[in-house]
Parts: sequence; structure tokens; C-alpha cells
Amino acid sequence: MTRFDTTHWSIVLCARDGSSQARTALEALCRTYRPPVLAYIRRRGYSAETAEDLAQTFFGHFIEQAYHANADPARGRFRAFLLTALKRFLIDADIQAHALKRGGGFQFKSFDQGTTGGNSLENLADTETPERAFERSWAVTLLEAAMSRLREEAMNAGKQQLFERLSQFLTERPDEADYTRVAAALNLRRNTLAVAVHRLRHRLRELIRDELAQTTIDRADLESEIRDMRATLGTAIG
Repeated sequence: MTRFDTTHWSIVLCARDGSSQARTALEALCRTYRPPVLAYIRRRGYSAETAEDLAQTFFGHFIEQAYHANADPARGRFRAFLLTALKRFLIDADIQAHALKRGGGFQFKSFDQGTTGGNSLENLADTETPERAFERSWAVTLLEAAMSRLREEAMNAGKQQLFERLSQFLTERPDEADYTRVAAALNLRRNTLAVAVHRLRHRLRELIRDELAQTTIDRADLESEIRDMRATLGTAIG
């Protein structure tokens, strides 16, 4: 089995055969990347309820209408493919919504169509673009996947308690006072604790790299994705 056999692109391409196993893998992939899709839709100005409906419909179409059938790994990264498919879906959804509006049917409501109260644009976390919201949520999703794998490794090694105490230092630069406090709580020397954190951070970076490798097809794309993720999350991945 080659490295490509386990990538997200391979899952998308294998889903073309219509087998139940391939469909299950594709559904799992869609669940994984629901957060960035939802973040993009929300940043486009849709209410929370409408965004949830649109995200669910998008992934339903992604699978049922075989968006993956037109996927071409040679044309770019999986992240870009998913975002392009989402943009096209929303264009079609807006067209249908306007057609239904003229006919007196259901319409998707967005903030710029007069939604008021607690769901105003001003109440969103910030003013980033939909694309940036998608990228940030994508990066966080991959970081969380890597952290989950690191936690599982710690559990298998019988070091879950140590991992839980040190996890706070893995995505933020440790403060000296916090180092001292946790070292005392664990009855470890400060230097011993620092070495343990360093090893965990190094392993986390390896796992992040592996997660990103699943979304690319060559080293150049992988290195670019790593740079993009580092720029998005800052010191979170070192």
C-alpha cells in the first residue's frame, strides 16, 4: 500500500466505484470537515439555523450527486477542492432561493436580507472574510485531529495523566510560572518537564504534518499547506 492509498484524495477517488465501503469512508470524511464548511457559510452572512441546513444539504449533495466524480487531485489540494465545491453549491442555492422567493416558496435567509436581533453580523466573532474563516476552521480541525492522535498514543503508553497536564503547553508558548507550578504538581524537576513538553511538541508537529499529507499529493503542496497552517495558527504549531 502506498502513502497515497490512505489520503483524502484516495477516499474521494475510490468513492467513484459506488461501493458501500467507499461511501462510508466518504461520509466520515465529510463529517471531519463539517466545521470549516459551516464556518464559511456563517461568514457569508447566513443565520445559524440556515447555515446548519445548508451545510447538511451541501454534504448530502457532495455524496448523493457525486461531486467527487469530477475531482482531479492533479489540479490542487483537497482543501481547495472542497472550498470550490462549496462556493458552487452556495451559488446554486442562492439561485434556487431567489426562484422560490418569486414563487412564494421557502427562501434561505441571510443577515443582509434583514435578519435582526441576536443573529446580526456585528455579533459574530470578528470581521474576517468567509475564506479566512474556512481556512482558520480547517487548520483547527487538523490540529484537533493531530491532538486526538497524540492523546491516544499517550493513553496506549500509560501516560494519559501526564499528557493531560502537559497538553496546555503544546499549542501555546509555556510561561515560566506555569512550568514551575505543573512541575511541582507532578513532582518533576523543571528541566525534566521541559524535555517532556519538547518531545510532545515535536511529536505533535509530526502528526500535524501527517494529517496535512493526507490532503495533498506531493511534497510541494504539503510544504505549502504547512506554511499556510502555521500562518493561520501562529505559534500553535511551532
